[in-house]
Amino acid sequence: MKPLLWKFTLPLLGDITFPAYFTFLTLGLLFAAILTVREARKLDLDTDDIIDINLYMTIFGVIGSRILHVFVDGHFQDYVNLCIDPLKVPAIDALVTHCNVAKECGYDYLCDTARHVCYPPRDCFAWAKLWRGGLVYYGGLIMATAYAVYFTRKAKIRFLRVADLAAPAILLGLFFGRLGCYLNGCCYGKITHSLLGIRFPIGSSPWRVQYEAHRILAGQPMLPVHPTQLYESLGCLLLFALTYFVIRPRKRQEGFIGGACLALYAILRIVVEIWRDDERGVLLGFLSTSQIISLLGLVLAAWLMFRKDPYQVAATPSPASLT
Repeated sequence: MKPLLWKFTLPLLGDITFPAYFTFLTLGLLFAAILTVREARKLDLDTDDIIDINLYMTIFGVIGSRILHVFVDGHFQDYVNLCIDPLKVPAIDALVTHCNVAKECGYDYLCDTARHVCYPPRDCFAWAKLWRGGLVYYGGLIMATAYAVYFTRKAKIRFLRVADLAAPAILLGLFFGRLGCYLNGCCYGKITHSLLGIRFPIGSSPWRVQYEAHRILAGQPMLPVHPTQLYESLGCLLLFALTYFVIRPRKRQEGFIGGACLALYAILRIVVEIWRDDERGVLLGFLSTSQIISLLGLVLAAWLMFRKDPYQVAATPSPASLT
């Protein structure tokens, strides 16, 4: 776990920091953009249009992913309390569990001397601080896709051509994004005694969850958990290779690659969610929000892959024209 990759000081500018989550997210978006622009030339698509789509899909994707995080990940009340009554919000990564003065808590935390617990300072804009993590992929995908539909209609480009172009690149971007999750200590898994288990540092969010559940004592290393971030990261890299090098050359119709990527990722996400243990929305008592969306995604993916493509039909000579 390394939430802060680099930090250095420059004259006039002061401290320059590179948070792990935000840095890897940016890398993922950059590589995805480079790939789509390169492939756009092969498909005779206007690269300026593709650059614009990348830019605005990134903006709307970040907004959508943050909105879904705030409302369905189980932290909505914490964001409200951070502005109204910070004493009700736990300092999840404080350096101590019992404090007498604020400096014992670390970071910018304060100490409630009546209860001897650390708490964060008042912050009415915590919900907007993306660099601290807290982005839900499906929220970003939904809003970015909605913008892409609008843009392609306005630019008179067939949306499914762009979807086929972007889908493998999105999987590549997710590979980097989940590495950022791992270094940030979010999206962690359930306790495991297998050889795959990992431990995050004392005071981290996963450690705090186990401590508050009375599974470990203060100062004791946490129990090993599934590295679900790495499961999904490596899974997305494999899916990218599969869709880009195997499925893409065998494209059957417009929308087929996009549907294949959506279906494969949905299956991966449903499986990985089984081992995740971080606090997030749960529907129907046992399915996470992401699993519900993944199931709906599978239905949409099946339609994209196996529907009758009007462009494909139009390009196929009829029996009468062959006589």
